[in-house]
Amino acid sequence: MTAQSQSASALMPVFVRLKLSLLKNGLRQSSGRRAAYITSAVLALLFAALQLLGLILLRGTPHASTLTVLLVALMAVGWAVMPLFFPSGDETLDPTRLVMLPLRPRPLVGALLVASLVGIGPLFTLCLVLGSAIAVAHGIGAALTAVLAVPLALLVCLALARAVAAANTRLLTSRKGRDLAVLSGLVIAIGFQFVNFGARRLGDAGGLSALDPVAKVVRWLPPGAAIGAVDSVGAGAYGRAAAQLLLTLAALGLLLYAWQGSLVKLMTTPDGSTLAASDASRKESSGKGLAALLPEGRTGTVMLRTLRYAWRDPKTKAAWITSLAVGLIVPVFNALQGAGTVYFACFATGMLGMQMYNQFGQDTSAFWMVLLTISSTRDAYLELRARALALLLVTLPYTLLVTGVTAGMLGDWPKLPEVMGLALALLGAMMATGSVASATLAYSIPQDSRKNVAPGQGGIAFLSILGGMVVSAVLCAPVIALAIWLHVSGTHGALWLLLPLGAVYGVLIGWAGLKVAAPRAASRLPEILTAVSTG
Repeated sequence: MTAQSQSASALMPVFVRLKLSLLKNGLRQSSGRRAAYITSAVLALLFAALQLLGLILLRGTPHASTLTVLLVALMAVGWAVMPLFFPSGDETLDPTRLVMLPLRPRPLVGALLVASLVGIGPLFTLCLVLGSAIAVAHGIGAALTAVLAVPLALLVCLALARAVAAANTRLLTSRKGRDLAVLSGLVIAIGFQFVNFGARRLGDAGGLSALDPVAKVVRWLPPGAAIGAVDSVGAGAYGRAAAQLLLTLAALGLLLYAWQGSLVKLMTTPDGSTLAASDASRKESSGKGLAALLPEGRTGTVMLRTLRYAWRDPKTKAAWITSLAVGLIVPVFNALQGAGTVYFACFATGMLGMQMYNQFGQDTSAFWMVLLTISSTRDAYLELRARALALLLVTLPYTLLVTGVTAGMLGDWPKLPEVMGLALALLGAMMATGSVASATLAYSIPQDSRKNVAPGQGGIAFLSILGGMVVSAVLCAPVIALAIWLHVSGTHGALWLLLPLGAVYGVLIGWAGLKVAAPRAASRLPEILTAVSTG
């Protein structure tokens, strides 16, 4: 036995005890955390047991092989992406904590892999893989193959998660990593939309048989190949089964090698993120890039600051990306399902228009620096106008894009000018109501939690957003009434006039909203500072 193998065997029980100690100490921190963990563990184990039973009952059905191979592949994808979104869920995922210890990467890989078997996630995955193997195992040979295939598939999932986490450790511990964690809810929500859409398409296509071509490819991709090997032995294709097992084993070896390489890099190379950050700061301060395209003076400065907040601040970035994604998903998915209309494009305008609300709350306690630059109603007007212009840099082309894509997918191009005019009128109305709401109903956005409203300010946020949306709809009533009248009177040839009229109306109503909001903001600066600094 070599020295490295002895070291690895000695490290394994140590790291298992370390994992258990971290878990136990984490549960001791608070009763709420302990209750949440126990509840989630019970629900996960219950779902795993029901899933195992369902897969066993699937045994002998025509499409059992297709479903099980795809389920295992989908589980592997989940293991690959979860470390990117929830890096703090397992302290042992961060190998930089072990850099100062006298440990070699190769035995460390083995010890961490064994420690990874401890937890609810591995047990849940084991139930899914075991149930999938039972569902397709027909005969003694297939059962014996499953004895090898099940742990092999489980180890591939764990090694994949560890390799991804180790390769992105520096990212996950940086500001960009925290951005990924904030955006995790968005990714899950979008994923559910795709699952829902896929389920409907499967129903229209006649069931799981539509997935057979995909499964034929996935059964050669580890860890789905391990379950494919069990099915191949049951079908008498022993050569194919051997090739699938070898592919899975090779994938495990490559993942462990990549993981070890990432550990070597983390243990021997310094972190250059601060150098990159300083270089980026020097480039931004040189006046190049976006800053050179914006107008000079206060307007350009405020626009650049607003856009930087949208790019750098995790909460603001999450709100922007959520609005962009959901605003596109709703009209596009409805169009794909044949139940859409071009008017759904206005939903995208509404989602982005909501970013104008609570403008000062996005500054949090740093608003005091903005307060020092506002000494008159004119200053407040320029501040709000510049923030609105920064939003329009994104919202205007996005509105045109979503409206054009929706009209193209539905083949309803004649309605494009009309809907675009309505969308522009709605955008102007939301700029107006958002300005007034920012000046009169400001609230704080906590930076250190997943809450978007500070405790005690939920009513203010509700009134600001919901009230603003209702008032925006009322302000758009003249343009909506004109559109309805043109349709009812049969004057369809004049509907294109809604485009210029809606654009002009949106500009005028937005300008009026800024004029109303500016004196209120200038007279309420101390109250706004107190509101946005709470929590």
